[in-house]
Amino acid sequence: MKITGLSHHVSARVYFLLALLSFCLPCFAQAPANGPEGSWKGTLGAGAVKLRLVLTVTKTSNGEYKGILESIDQGATLPADKVTLTADKLRVDVERVHGFYEGTFNQDFSEITGSWTQNGLAQPLTFKRVESASASPAKDDDKKTASGPPSSSPADVTVPIAPTAFQADGKTHIVYELHITNFAGSKPMTLAGIEVLSDSGTSLARMEKSDLVANTLIIGNYQATGMDKLNLAPGQMANVYMWITLENSAKVPAFLEHKIAVKMGKSEDEIIARGIHVAVGRDVATISAPLRGDNWVAGNGPSNASGHRRALIPIDGHAQIAQRFAIDWVRMNADGRTFAGDPKDNKNYRAYGSEALAVADGTITEVKDGIPENIPGENSRAVPITLETIGGNHVIIDLGHSRYAFYAHLQPGSLKVKLGDHVKRGQVLGLVGNSGNSTEPHLHFHVSNGNSPLGSEGIPYALESFEAKKKAGDPLSPHKLEIPTEDEVVKFEK
Repeated sequence: MKITGLSHHVSARVYFLLALLSFCLPCFAQAPANGPEGSWKGTLGAGAVKLRLVLTVTKTSNGEYKGILESIDQGATLPADKVTLTADKLRVDVERVHGFYEGTFNQDFSEITGSWTQNGLAQPLTFKRVESASASPAKDDDKKTASGPPSSSPADVTVPIAPTAFQADGKTHIVYELHITNFAGSKPMTLAGIEVLSDSGTSLARMEKSDLVANTLIIGNYQATGMDKLNLAPGQMANVYMWITLENSAKVPAFLEHKIAVKMGKSEDEIIARGIHVAVGRDVATISAPLRGDNWVAGNGPSNASGHRRALIPIDGHAQIAQRFAIDWVRMNADGRTFAGDPKDNKNYRAYGSEALAVADGTITEVKDGIPENIPGENSRAVPITLETIGGNHVIIDLGHSRYAFYAHLQPGSLKVKLGDHVKRGQVLGLVGNSGNSTEPHLHFHVSNGNSPLGSEGIPYALESFEAKKKAGDPLSPHKLEIPTEDEVVKFEK
């Protein structure tokens, strides 16, 4: 089962595939021929249904192996939970999709033959090593000239919107992006690492190659995988998705400082730019729940790998991430499915017809109605998807202080508010449906800083209270003044 949010096809909870799964593990500089490090390409499936894969394995400074799964055809990036090498055998575990890959290297470590197993179904999968130009040895003239003047760096770094610290999972999180542009006149630039420091100089986070590959998007080359994500041609820009987590006892810094290491040309010498101060806000809006009842799954909810998190979209001349903290709320039955009976009937989905509630007092600033509902499914949109129809029947509430709550995919004819209405917290706005860019009945909800579904920046918020569990079968735990995270199963007050 896959749910489409406003702009991305993304997975709900533990489901990632329908029939086949395509992975890309990012490509890193190639390792010696007798090791697993590097990029590996393969194809899962046969006939007309084939998915292109890239597997990238790196070795951290402490000697552990890490892996990244990217799906070229699905546009997904999944960090592996565990990478194990035993003699010539490799295993890559991806708990998020309940899958793992097991394979055996050939004699010269140029190919891995094995199978991908998910939910008990095994399919053959062979990876072949990808040669990378970045592995070429450095030339003497590169080593002499790449570094440039002391303390200089050709990297231009900006932050499109300053972050606001928020609470989730009992911890404090700081989420933002770095836009890094290669300002060198002629040489390519390779991202080598990022360290984030607090205002007191304490190191808060380090991003090594595997982290960078998993969290970098090359603007203008969205199909880039592996090491290609870290190599910037002159004038090219990378968007790096940052997610800093502090323990509850840690003080929220007033600002963050960054140390960004790059390499020029084929040189192995690192140039480090230090500075890039980013102010950290603390003023988070407290809101009530947009729904009632239990077994609501925070599909595609806040995480650094969520499809919503990665939805950088240019609107009216400015690229923004309105869905930075968006959630696709689907509702499960006792058996873990979101429907009972015919999956092509919207009425058979538990979320269908649920009341969408105002999360705070405010003024209705946008209303869209009259868009027919889709038949549930991946490719069954009732209308062409445009900027006007992507959210389906929807409502926006001005909460004040440049905060706007957006509700999407409502049933046509169910909206109970009109433009200019003043609403109260808990008031019914409409009924959950399946209109717009949606694959099944659900409520897309997010808060942003502008009166536009996509032409604004997503901002965090805090729900007054809710109960949640990580997966079915776990006990519910209470949460106050937090935001649910991706795939949590949530119970709101009735």
